[in-house]
Amino acid sequence: MAGLTRRYDRSGGSNNKGAPPRRRPWGVLYNMDYFLQQLINGLTLGSIYGLIAIGYTMVYGIIGMINFAHGDIFMIGAFISLAVFLALTTVLGFAFLPVVLLIVLIVAMLFTSAWGWTVERLAYRPLRGSFRLAPLITAIGMSIVLQNFVQITQGARVKPLPPQIQGGITLMEGSTQVGDIVVRLSYMQIIIIVTTLVLMTVFTLLITRTPLGRAQRACEQDRKMAALLGVDVDRTISLTFVMGAALAAVAGFMFLLLYGVIDFYIGFLAGIKAFTAAVLGGIGSLPGAMLGGLLIGLIEVFWSGYFSVEYKDVAAFSILAIVLIFLPSGLLGKPEVEKV
Repeated sequence: MAGLTRRYDRSGGSNNKGAPPRRRPWGVLYNMDYFLQQLINGLTLGSIYGLIAIGYTMVYGIIGMINFAHGDIFMIGAFISLAVFLALTTVLGFAFLPVVLLIVLIVAMLFTSAWGWTVERLAYRPLRGSFRLAPLITAIGMSIVLQNFVQITQGARVKPLPPQIQGGITLMEGSTQVGDIVVRLSYMQIIIIVTTLVLMTVFTLLITRTPLGRAQRACEQDRKMAALLGVDVDRTISLTFVMGAALAAVAGFMFLLLYGVIDFYIGFLAGIKAFTAAVLGGIGSLPGAMLGGLLIGLIEVFWSGYFSVEYKDVAAFSILAIVLIFLPSGLLGKPEVEKV
């Protein structure tokens, strides 16, 4: 059996001394094609993180609270997308994929928005005037409740979905010591990146140029003064939660189509990464949330591709800590000015 074990030497060849293969062949490590493919993958993952991070930063910007249940709203959006897709294709027999995906997205956004409104109405509004630690504890509790609710109702096993959008564009091809590398931009990755850019633009215009956006910015500055000027503060905050939940539903829908596997725990992991992205970019800043999401996605993918996948989370959080040492408000955040 010893003759069946092979190892790579430094030159890329092999011998029969029985050692395990190298983790990353040098021909792959320093290949530009490989770098470009990892860049595409990082931008795709970062776009999903950015969409979730916008929900964090919108809620924090208005009421100064970190909604730690937001990641689980993302998870619920993914499960609703899967349930609606299976109902349309297997029960009702819909076969035209674009119409099916559009219906799935709309239904997922509606139901997930309702979840976001319910969470705000039941868990956060009664504690709005209490000490600052109470909403944080409630947010963590809601996260656990949503996780266990999905685990009990849907089971702990992963839920698969076969690839629905296949194919892509081949950008370039290259060869290394260990074989050929094809740089490919899949249609699913194009959809995710374009959708993220469109939603980012729409929400930025909504915040800056609509009456709802002005009400949100007024609540961010001073909720009591906004109420005296006629702004319905409760309605504005509820709509903010609804908007964040709708974005989380879009992210969950795209996550399902991209990876094809979901479980009840994806919300916690994605939520922590998205919260990290929001803090890195500057909590309270929509462009900062998207920039932080892209950076976290790129850090994870490049660290996994060039170093060790086991320490990709350590790399992301370490870079966050280093940035906050020199920029406490994040990359695009504004320092808080206390009123006296």
